[in-house]
Amino acid sequence: MSEMIYGIHAVQALLERAPERFQEVFILKGREDKRLLPLIHALESQGVVIQLANRQYLDEKSDGAVHQGIIARVKPGRQYQENDLPDLIALHERPFLLILDGVTDPHNLGACLRSADAAGVHAVIVPKDRSAQLNATAKKVACGAAESVPLIRVTNLARTMRMLQEENIWIVGTAGEADHTLYQSKMPGRMALVMGAEGEGMRRLTRE
Repeated sequence: MSEMIYGIHAVQALLERAPERFQEVFILKGREDKRLLPLIHALESQGVVIQLANRQYLDEKSDGAVHQGIIARVKPGRQYQENDLPDLIALHERPFLLILDGVTDPHNLGACLRSADAAGVHAVIVPKDRSAQLNATAKKVACGAAESVPLIRVTNLARTMRMLQEENIWIVGTAGEADHTLYQSKMPGRMALVMGAEGEGMRRLTRE
């Protein structure tokens, strides 16, 4: 069982956090520039097998995406489950969560993970249906955040939000028609920020 990741930032982030997951790495033949060389040396120092490949091979492996000349075959990372959420919350005195309601584009999921990591979010929660998969594209856009921020898929988003409220976590929704911005709002210590789908915003049940 393995998965593919690609892009300099995604490979570097995983190497820093979990080098034992690497099985083999494919590098574009002839690409040995200043950005890639330090990463190649770091991979070699961990005993990772590196193979040279032509562009066509890398393009096929990445389904034509922008791979920056590097693709890695790795063991799957931990898959967080719904019942992991209470334990993750208990680890933090002031848990900060991000709930994504219906974000279906992997690029947007990756961007949300990247922003969540920068903002200090402890976990990202998404519904099992109507949600983008954490695939290689999302991981590349996340620039390493996919390896540091737990992504939790839940069966029923409304039920999960009620559970969070029982844990004294304040639920804050975002909407384009809101009369004040996030920066104008007083943020509570224990908070879950809810963001809706591209264009549509939050679903009715989530708003309620």
